[in-house]
Amino acid sequence: MKMTLRWFGSKHDSVTLDQIRQIPGVTGVITTLYDTVPGEAWEEQEIIDMINEVNAHGLEVSGIESVNIHDSIKIGSKDRDQYIDNYITTLERLGKHGIHMVCYNFMPVFDWTRTELARKRADGSTVLAYNQAAVDAIKPEEMFASINSDSNGFIMPGWEPERLAKVKELFELYQNVDEEKLFDNLKYFLERIMPTCDKYDINMAIHPDDPAWSVFGLPRIIINKQNILRMMKMVDNPHNGVTFCSGSYGTNRENDLPDMIRSLKGRIHFAHVRNLKFNSDSDFEEAAHLSSDGTFDMYEIMKALYDIGFEGPIRPDHGRMIWGEVAMPGYGLYDRALGATYLNGLWEAIVKSNR
Repeated sequence: MKMTLRWFGSKHDSVTLDQIRQIPGVTGVITTLYDTVPGEAWEEQEIIDMINEVNAHGLEVSGIESVNIHDSIKIGSKDRDQYIDNYITTLERLGKHGIHMVCYNFMPVFDWTRTELARKRADGSTVLAYNQAAVDAIKPEEMFASINSDSNGFIMPGWEPERLAKVKELFELYQNVDEEKLFDNLKYFLERIMPTCDKYDINMAIHPDDPAWSVFGLPRIIINKQNILRMMKMVDNPHNGVTFCSGSYGTNRENDLPDMIRSLKGRIHFAHVRNLKFNSDSDFEEAAHLSSDGTFDMYEIMKALYDIGFEGPIRPDHGRMIWGEVAMPGYGLYDRALGATYLNGLWEAIVKSNR
């Protein structure tokens, strides 16, 4: 595996490349061109500049998270082909400059959903949290204000204000899109881009829906083993793969995470490994990466990745806000650095015990 950290660029991230470089075992970053608009082709010079900036600090761009997908593609609108063409242009430019992994999601309207960005824990740290009762009590168009009020002044990925200003309009556009239609539209998209992925050896790694159930009645399909295997079979190409996010799949406590990993051998192109603590099946908060701090057995998750021969980029995911740090919620330096070191320690122990 290749240990990485997500980085939002020098204009948007409180964490610097110099700081990331000092985390033991971290060799690269997962990044994006954060100012791009879904549906637009990325400019080649901007890609080059991004790579050069990262390389100048002794790190590599290990993958992109995300090249966001225009809603017309997810909905299956008549104009979707022009946006897919732009997406293909972006993939060509990334592949041409040595980037071979792209994380993306196919979630309607909202990206990841949380009801709190700063729930205080007993140790004084604050974390992202979700409570279904709070979602049931709020209107969809009020979600952005709720998220924005806790964001410490940062623009949260997936919750960009210019897009969410159109929430009501987006809900109307998705009113005739059910799970089957969303699967059909995903299949169409993947079939269009796979020739480009084959040419440039680009692994597409779909991120699971978070949480792994319908929110506000919107369809969500990348939620469990059955659905992800269906996706693999409907476009049976090794470049059609997944981001295995333990925290997202793990929101559904029926998902057996190590079993899911083993069922996806050869198709996990990227891994997010983090822990959750459940207060009930519909109320959870994000924990430290340490197994005992949450609900998941992190050793078994890492062991499953080892057992399938996973060699791709991996990163600690959402961290706690600790030691007075002020940063984008979930994406501060300190707790993610602890998480990376812990995951590296588990991996070293697993490798040595299997020699």
